[in-house]
Amino acid sequence: MTGRLDGKTALVTGGGSGFGAGIARRFAGEGARVLVADINADAAAAVAAEIGAASCGADVADAASVAAMASAVAEHLGALDILVNNAGVTHQSGPLEDVDEDAFDRVMAVNNKAVYLAARAFVPAMKAAGSGCILNIASTAGVSPRPNLSWYNASKGWMITATRTMAVELAPYGVRVNAVNPVAGETPLLASFMGEDTPEMRAKFLSTIPIGRFSQPEDIANAALYLCSDEASMVTGVAMEVDGGRCI
Repeated sequence: MTGRLDGKTALVTGGGSGFGAGIARRFAGEGARVLVADINADAAAAVAAEIGAASCGADVADAASVAAMASAVAEHLGALDILVNNAGVTHQSGPLEDVDEDAFDRVMAVNNKAVYLAARAFVPAMKAAGSGCILNIASTAGVSPRPNLSWYNASKGWMITATRTMAVELAPYGVRVNAVNPVAGETPLLASFMGEDTPEMRAKFLSTIPIGRFSQPEDIANAALYLCSDEASMVTGVAMEVDGGRCI
């Protein structure tokens, strides 16, 4: 560890498991003061206790819950330097017309509306400070869609476009906005992506990844660390694939 985020504060949504937990651990290890937020408050608290961070329960798709999360940030961190919009959900793999309306609405709320709500909560202070970094955890699904995940694919394509337009608008204020596009990883969402978690389905997925393995939370955390560090001070509007060659 080299202290690449010394003196920085960071909020990681969906930080109770998977990629979010990996990012929270990496950031804390590099000197950041972190608040771990998750709809599962117990999971957030467990990760926070492990890394010496603060935590809160939060439904990032609910405006009142996001406002409470912003209050927790103010209480525990003060000014926010880094916002990681990591919380995400998918629908069960299947034909697009078979996805029920409740599942569709949940995907769009958590993957898309949450970015809007977080921006309303945190961008004004970043603009006033003349600095800040926002990282959206999107997906290769937004670049090279797989069949039977149509509405999830679309939500991540939205997130990539949102990243780019936010970057253009906020650059004059000193706020950078980037995205990471992970390939399918060893996270709680993997079974939903595949439809079922069997050796055969894993082999089918892996056959589309030239490097030949799923992503790990550490892979995404390493990319997130670079994009949120001062080393990337000239980088904004990028959607970085961390995908083992999946999108080539």
